[in-house]
Order: sequence, then structure tokens, then C-alpha cells
Amino acid sequence: MSKKIVLCPNPQRDGGWIVTRRVYDMLKAVGEEVVISPLFDKYGGSASISFAPVLPLEEALKDAKMVIPFGGDGTILSAARAATHYGTPILGVNLGHRGYIAEIEADRLESILLAISDNYSVEERMMLDVKVVRNGETVFSDLALNDAVIGGIARQIDVVVYADEHKTLGFSGDGVIVSTPTGSTAYSMAAGGPIVEPSAKNMIITPISPHALFARALVLSPGREVRIETGRLSDRRAYMTSDGTEPVPLKDGDIVKISTSECVTRLVQLNDISFYEKVYRKLGENQ
Repeated sequence: MSKKIVLCPNPQRDGGWIVTRRVYDMLKAVGEEVVISPLFDKYGGSASISFAPVLPLEEALKDAKMVIPFGGDGTILSAARAATHYGTPILGVNLGHRGYIAEIEADRLESILLAISDNYSVEERMMLDVKVVRNGETVFSDLALNDAVIGGIARQIDVVVYADEHKTLGFSGDGVIVSTPTGSTAYSMAAGGPIVEPSAKNMIITPISPHALFARALVLSPGREVRIETGRLSDRRAYMTSDGTEPVPLKDGDIVKISTSECVTRLVQLNDISFYEKVYRKLGENQ
């Protein structure tokens, strides 16, 4: 049985499904089986798609050979969380702003034809297993390709970070980011963390606006388990979010545990542009 290509547009980025339809027609013209699985459907309504078959993403992935999300990095992250369970390669198309994870820009859609002719490589990116533990029980678990963020709402919180059983950081501030190398160019970088090559296998811990002289970003080996405690919250509110998804409210005594996942995201690579050249270009440097 032939395998299909799954197009995952973000209706907020592709108004009227203009890019989606162009790619759909292009792939159908060369004989590919194509279905559409819109992401964030609450914003757009897949019922407005009349030119192609529409399937829920989990169903479409069961016999997919490639997933092509259209949007910003958030769109690609959302597709990755589902596709990783099937080992399906992801070819990101940037319709957003910087689009660090995307391989193709909106003005180079014809490059998709290189991928379907198997003229590409696949780079595996590490992911994080994220858990919120309350009274000894896991009350939330998720996968993250970019990062997990623990933060306060409107007020500072006390943060203590452990690597395995070793205390590594303790400070009062706006929170802390635990990122993968892929996520090192996202929120972590904006908060002062290092840029790490995405093919590396590390966890990066970056304090957010710490009120402490020596609270600096740390780069850990992938075998560590990171444990984060927020101290007594009292009337303060704190949350945890993974890859920018819906925040999970934290309570007194909650522990956030983060470790390297056995799952990986498989990203399609079409060209020989280096990671540093891509970051330099997308950061808008002109020096």
C-alpha cells in the first residue's frame, strides 16, 4: 500500500489555504497521495477545505511517509509531538517570522519536490520527557522538542534546580527554561542562554531574569534528570509549559522532572546550509 504525504497547515498563517492548495496541487500533479490535517483547527475550521481529503492528524500518520507543516516554529513543534510516535520525517515550511526549525521558506515551495524524490537527509533531534509530580504522583506528562518553561505570573518565584541529586541553581526570579539544542535559539537564547548546535545531545538550563549574581545558564549531559522545585508559592502563581502549549498551573510542593526522551524528532534536510549560516541569516545580522 502506498504511503501518503500529510499537509499540516496553520489556518492563522495560511489564510484561505492558499499555500496549502498550491502544495496540494503540486504534489498531486506528480502522482502523490496527499491528505490534509489542519493544526489548531479551532482557529480555522477544516470544513472550509473542499479541494482535498481531510483527516485527523493521528489517523493520517498511521501510514504517512512525510509530514509537511505550514506555519511558524510553533506549528512545526505541534506536528512533531504527534509525528515522533510514528517516526515520520517532518519537512517544515516557514510561513511565520524567523522559523528556525523550518527547512523551506514560502518563496521556495518547489523545493518540496526534492524531498518526495528522496533527495534529502534526515537529522534526528533530541526531545525531552516532561513531568509534573504532585504528592508522589505524575499529574501531567508531555514531550517537548524545544523546551519546558517554569515561570511565575506577575511576581517572582523561588526556583531550585537539581541535576540528578545535585543542587545546581537556586535563585529568585521570573523562572527557568530547560531546553534542547533545538530550543537553544528560542526562548532560552532570548533569556541569555547559549546557542547550541541542534545535532548535539545536551540539556540547557537558563534562568529567566534571576536576582542573583551567579545564576548563569548551564549545559548538562543528556543522561541527567533535571528536577525543579519552586519553593513555597503562598499567594504567588506559577506554571509549567512545554513547547508553548497550554500552561499547567503549579501548586505548593509540585516537582517538575525533565529528562532526555527516547523519542526523537526526524527533520528533513534538503540543503547543505550550515546551522550557523541559517541562524545568522534569520537573526537579521548584516555585519
